[in-house]
Amino acid sequence: MKVLIKFMLALGVSITLPFIMAKAADKIAVINNVTRITEQNAPSVILNQQGNIDSLIQYFQYTTKSLKDDISGLSEAQLQFSPGEGKWSIGQCLEHIIRSESLLFEMAKKELGKAPQPNRKNEVKSTDQGLINMMTDRSQKFQAPKELQPTGKYKNSQVAIKDFLAAREPVLLYIKNANIDDLRNHISEYPTGVVDGYQNLLFIAAHCARHTKQIEEVLADPNFPKK
Repeated sequence: MKVLIKFMLALGVSITLPFIMAKAADKIAVINNVTRITEQNAPSVILNQQGNIDSLIQYFQYTTKSLKDDISGLSEAQLQFSPGEGKWSIGQCLEHIIRSESLLFEMAKKELGKAPQPNRKNEVKSTDQGLINMMTDRSQKFQAPKELQPTGKYKNSQVAIKDFLAAREPVLLYIKNANIDDLRNHISEYPTGVVDGYQNLLFIAAHCARHTKQIEEVLADPNFPKK
């Protein structure tokens, strides 16, 4: 739990959550029941407004596809390329995503194993979309906890994809078997604010989306290897 607290504090949740919806884009298009923001630098996907199990699964599937599309076929040189001193390579981003996926899921399950507190639901101030917006806002950069710092493990994109899918599979299975009311009735209180069980799980996918954007920044670097 200490790692999650440090993780959320590093992301500045307590500062950004109450204000995140004020940053919503003006231009919105609806595609296949998913709302996409078209304003530059805005988050690429908004959850549908239902906030149900299907919506959560849909967002996990979207973030899975985005990551796979970005890294499929990359060479070892491309995975290990760093855009500058102190900046992560794509391989390091992948390692951080995969390590975080499992750890965050275990912590979410621990919170959901506690007694539900439906009487506290009104203490949750952040919307689901607000959490996604905050997590995918790359205008602010933060230092990951030591426990989640990458070590340079990945040199093969297919191995990374395999490990990512293996880490994500139990999360999706858990969500598919979950009850929406039960998720919403579980309340977690962190130094950064109050969230429900649904948002604890949503945080996992949104974290992946954040670092997928970081990967795309590396891909766009003018010095990125062509092969």
